[in-house]
Amino acid sequence: MELPVLAGIISTVLFASSNLPMLVKAARTKDLRSYSLSNLLLGNVGNAVHSIYVFSLPAGPIWVLHSFYIVAMLLMLIWYVRYGARHHEASAGLGLTT
Repeated sequence: MELPVLAGIISTVLFASSNLPMLVKAARTKDLRSYSLSNLLLGNVGNAVHSIYVFSLPAGPIWVLHSFYIVAMLLMLIWYVRYGARHHEASAGLGLTT
């Protein structure tokens, strides 16, 4: 295995692993108040545009990493839309500000 491919595999595992706690916490708590809708939307649009470049490259670790980012950002956006309003309403009912 060539060094650049090995580095790509290792960095893919590290970057994906660094995002897993965020995804697990968001899935478990359904509390996405610390995320902004504009950031999640821009991240998803950026991933869509970046996909044109990434998937024009030969298949390799970058495809796996980018696919992970696509799924992670899309999940966060879906969860934000699905659960975000619920948590905002619940905290407003308690007199809390977000």
